[in-house]
Amino acid sequence: MSTKKRILFIAQEMSPYLDLSDYAAMVNKMAIKSNEAGLEVRVIMPRFGIINERRHRLHEVVRLSGINIVVDGDDYPLIIKVASLPNARLQVYFLDNEDYFKRKTVFADENEEFFDDNGARSVFFCKGALETVKKFGWPPDIIHCSGWMTSLVPLYLKTAYKKEPVFANSKTVFSLEPNSFKDKLGAGFVKKATISNLIKEKDIEPYKEGTNSALNRGAAKYADAVVLAGEKTEKKIVDEIKAEKGKIVLPYKADNEDLGDYLQLYNQLMGK
Repeated sequence: MSTKKRILFIAQEMSPYLDLSDYAAMVNKMAIKSNEAGLEVRVIMPRFGIINERRHRLHEVVRLSGINIVVDGDDYPLIIKVASLPNARLQVYFLDNEDYFKRKTVFADENEEFFDDNGARSVFFCKGALETVKKFGWPPDIIHCSGWMTSLVPLYLKTAYKKEPVFANSKTVFSLEPNSFKDKLGAGFVKKATISNLIKEKDIEPYKEGTNSALNRGAAKYADAVVLAGEKTEKKIVDEIKAEKGKIVLPYKADNEDLGDYLQLYNQLMGK
């Protein structure tokens, strides 16, 4: 049995598969650096339709088939695919679904209209990521989330999934990125996001506006540590986080800087 510490990156984007922002390259570098430092690393991200399966050699993981994710009372089959990150011995798992991800664009249509179901897609991805880890039977010591689409993961780990043995010792990190959309996820978002009776109204309160700011605020509230992932992160939220007693906040690091501070953060959270 492996004695290595384990880190799971849950990301909405990562180079070379999807580059929506500069942070995609940072996720790639963090994963590789963690791997080189002796951590056991896995990555989970959405299999958006624009990701080229043939070029990146994705293939379905049959042994992980059979998972259905319930969103607002409806069942959606979760298809899990995997690829090996180029130049690194670590695996990237892609969560796929016909209804939510097989599109020619990512978050908006060809007319730049924000998809009405982006909130439901986020719920599906966050819940799907955690159910995938349960299926792995692979207890992560650190779960590092990046991108607004991952923002519900810290909440779920503190509520709906808090009694799951696989997450018993998991600490969460959230990369707080600059806002990337101005729309709202819709009036039904909170209802869809409340996936369990273990999530109370007060728990999901920070997310209720469904804005990019609200998602960042909620994730930062429930994460054990926050990484500032851009020079233009929202000052109001940053000030709120820094004022919170006991919250670890890592200052912004450009992707060309030494990422040793990230490893120190992970070790600190793991109690080394």
